[in-house]
Amino acid sequence: MSFFDTAFFDAVEREKERYDRDAIELVAEKNGSIVGLLDLECESDGLSARPGAGGMIWHLATHPDHQRQGVASALLAEAEHQARDRGLVRLEAWTRDDAPTQRWYERHGFVQVDSYLHVYLERDDLREFDGELRLVKAFAHYTGDRGDEIRRRFARVHDDVLYEKRL
Repeated sequence: MSFFDTAFFDAVEREKERYDRDAIELVAEKNGSIVGLLDLECESDGLSARPGAGGMIWHLATHPDHQRQGVASALLAEAEHQARDRGLVRLEAWTRDDAPTQRWYERHGFVQVDSYLHVYLERDDLREFDGELRLVKAFAHYTGDRGDEIRRRFARVHDDVLYEKRL
């Protein structure tokens, strides 16, 4: 799966993530090739403190050659079915400031419930913290009310948005 055209272009993993809790892990296949995937961890520690048993969608991706063909929608429908069977009443998913992805979640019944700024700091931003360690890169989450100032101050800032869907 490719994320090169999204704000997650640098989130490349070499191995599949493993989950501490029960998980719904789905793949979509076409002609013997994987064209999509969805990973949903049930009762994840990453869930927000909101009412009802929930599941976190950690990964949802469609191969670029198979996008806009209903692959992600079919994966989500199956994940929702299995989640209901397991007693979950809500799903959560985080995404960045990617308008097409956000519209996709909204079309599928998700609503925005939270957000923060994901701020990447480069070497020049970190020099003042040098000591025994020389900081090269870092990232931080900003939840304050000076978002415009943070955007002006740092070159790479993304909105991370939490969506929830009640099942």
